[in-house]
Amino acid sequence: MVLTTGRLAALVGGELSGSPDLAITGIEAIECAGPGMVTFIREPAFAGKWGESRATAALVTRGVEVPAFDGSKRAVIVVESADAAVVAVLSALAPGAARPAPGVHATAFVDAAAKVDRAATVGPLCVVGPGAEVGAGAVLVASVTIGARAKVGAGSVLHPGVVVGDRCIVGESCILQPGVKIGADGFGYIPGKDGIVKIPHIGNVVIGRQVEIGANTCIDRAKFGSTSVGDGTKIDNLVQIGHNCRVGRHCLICGQCGLSGSVTVGDGVILAGGVGVADNLTIGAGAKIGASSGVMNDIPAGESWLGSPAMPIRDAAQNYAMFRDLAKHIRELRRQLKAEVPGS
Repeated sequence: MVLTTGRLAALVGGELSGSPDLAITGIEAIECAGPGMVTFIREPAFAGKWGESRATAALVTRGVEVPAFDGSKRAVIVVESADAAVVAVLSALAPGAARPAPGVHATAFVDAAAKVDRAATVGPLCVVGPGAEVGAGAVLVASVTIGARAKVGAGSVLHPGVVVGDRCIVGESCILQPGVKIGADGFGYIPGKDGIVKIPHIGNVVIGRQVEIGANTCIDRAKFGSTSVGDGTKIDNLVQIGHNCRVGRHCLICGQCGLSGSVTVGDGVILAGGVGVADNLTIGAGAKIGASSGVMNDIPAGESWLGSPAMPIRDAAQNYAMFRDLAKHIRELRRQLKAEVPGS
């Protein structure tokens, strides 16, 4: 798709400075953008690169000053948020994924007791178990397994290798990336006189509406009741969510996070990459947890925590500053010791 700078400005609701007739065919980071590309400048640290960039246009957050340029050959579009404007541009330039026609592929197996809507697509090598339901417009791309009495909501897209276990529910308009596993047994064992005893997990997993789950993420079924993920939550690749966890609405869970069993995550929580959460803890609504943190205590709503063990971000920052100062003091003591005791 080709846009002009004028159309681009109208698309993002921005103020155009420069020619409105320049052709834009793609978007790229400022260091890599070439002619015909639009880039973005969200903060002053990137503004200085505009003069050397080969990009034709830039989306610039209001208040960020950029170097002067030739308005006949380049353009700047001032917006309230460059990041938000990028989303609009990406949507306009996206080629759109090919959507397979409704129907059941000849190599798929659909149990006679399953219900597959006529407007759904069941792709090659998929398996739909007894009593399972696949809603209108849902797409099982290829090699997807839907267990007995499981449900896939209308408009959801399940990419290759996805497994939805028995009795588990995926809501409407969800996206499950390749390799997602919903409803494996939870990790539950107790010691017995003859060794380790496996605890049966007879519950399920319930995924809300408009949830996106990244590649190779696993969400375990509950011991009893349901492991649940709320509407609008977005989960990255390689995340583990343990049995009986309850994740709220509109949360962001980044890659390689791990939630132990029976963790409660409130609405709007953000877990940065690699966060680990111990079992039976509660993270309050709107809390933010920094990357690689180890959460060992409940976290109140709206707070930002960091570190391992995780603590309020102000305390963590003070501790890190003290560690740096301690290292300086140790080096100084060593220097003094060497001066006072030659050869030490």
